[in-house]
Amino acid sequence: MTTSAFSPGTARWGRLAATLVVVAALSACATPPAAYDYTAFRQNRPVSMLVLPPVNETPEVTATYGVLSQVTLPLAEAGYYVVPVSLMDETFRQNGLNNPVEIHDVSPQKLREIFGADAAVYIKVTQYGTGYRVIASETRVTAQARIVDLRTGQLLWQGGATASSSEGRSSNQGGLAGLLANALVTQIIETASDTSFKYAGVASQRLLSHRNNGVLYGPRSPNYQRD
Repeated sequence: MTTSAFSPGTARWGRLAATLVVVAALSACATPPAAYDYTAFRQNRPVSMLVLPPVNETPEVTATYGVLSQVTLPLAEAGYYVVPVSLMDETFRQNGLNNPVEIHDVSPQKLREIFGADAAVYIKVTQYGTGYRVIASETRVTAQARIVDLRTGQLLWQGGATASSSEGRSSNQGGLAGLLANALVTQIIETASDTSFKYAGVASQRLLSHRNNGVLYGPRSPNYQRD
């Protein structure tokens, strides 16, 4: 008797193979990011940090100071001395520098000479504000950062983070009409209440905290040199 190519046994093996392919694909997607190489960071071990005004690449004029007002907190909590924002801002103003792009172009040696900090934090804001997407609106803040040693000009660390008001938001069960209405209401409320500032704080914590390949602990932290 000739066995059909589509016999029950063959079908079971086919389903099993398909299942294994799906499992392998899901496992690949769930693979955690590679560990960050902290060699340069550990060799230089900065004590003090100078946070420069973020470069704003968004249409929102409040993005620079919305982020700047909150990024020093996670660094202080991590155990670093952070040059006060007001001192940094006034010093640049007195020297005729008001544009973050121009400030980022100041040489590391000059920043070291003026502020005496060991490292500078360069931040770029690529998303900031509430957007209306017809069936879904959200407030999103995305920022990227680099930490550069002012003594050597060496890159110590870099990373990025995003925070969004859509995180954990339950799906709308009211059909298309409900989605449209919810998107419009969300856009109005989040724009009027300046929700961007709140999520700038969340993004700043994610960007410069110790978690998820973040910044190493500083000398004022009890976890210093344990990471």
